[in-house]
Amino acid sequence: MDAKPKSLDDLTPKEKLNGTVVKTMLAGAVVDIGLEVPGVVHISRIQKEPVNRAEDVVEIGQEVDVWVRQVFPERKRIELTMIEPLGLEWREIRKGMVAEGKITRLEKYGAFVDIGAERPGLVHISEIAHGFIDSPTDVVQEGDDVEVQVLSVNRRRKQIKLSMKALQEPPQKAVKKVEQVIEEEPEEPVPTAMEAALREAMERSQNGESKTNNKKSKKPSASSNELEDIFSRTLNQDK
Repeated sequence: MDAKPKSLDDLTPKEKLNGTVVKTMLAGAVVDIGLEVPGVVHISRIQKEPVNRAEDVVEIGQEVDVWVRQVFPERKRIELTMIEPLGLEWREIRKGMVAEGKITRLEKYGAFVDIGAERPGLVHISEIAHGFIDSPTDVVQEGDDVEVQVLSVNRRRKQIKLSMKALQEPPQKAVKKVEQVIEEEPEEPVPTAMEAALREAMERSQNGESKTNNKKSKKPSASSNELEDIFSRTLNQDK
């Protein structure tokens, strides 16, 4: 049961009330809504279809549902309507506003969303989600409740462009830092002249031994003598 307002100041536009028809006239009907003054329903606001006479649709004593259109407290006048008002009038739709709606139709190019206006708005496929999608059905289905933001409104053409992705957190861009790690082999220390000579003598000694095919020799080879000489010089340098 609808709560009854106590004064004209309590009334708000689009507020739904229940009243009783107390009078019909050429211009419409007068409805008692329980305040100090009754409200007036213009004949064009009795129903959506054309009305020639108010008494053809309503009669005195009939209980009706009405909605507040405008209130003029200083003139003690209340304008009512028996046609349920739109959730959003064209003058109320503004760029950037956020609204909730229901998807009423899906097309290859986007989704139509009823936000309570005279016509549904269009969410183009590029405004459904971040990133590429092949079809609106990849993300939404008919009948889904969605939140949208108004991108633009053309009152003359009665077109509303909406966006869903404008209210979504954009995906964090992965910052790819390509680091080229060049693994270098540790540098070998440059051998001293003595170390180089020692290494060369050892190599010659090993090569000489392999050539003799393990033949025993009483005399030390030249390479062996050279090796001992290098060792001796190295020891003398360290002293």
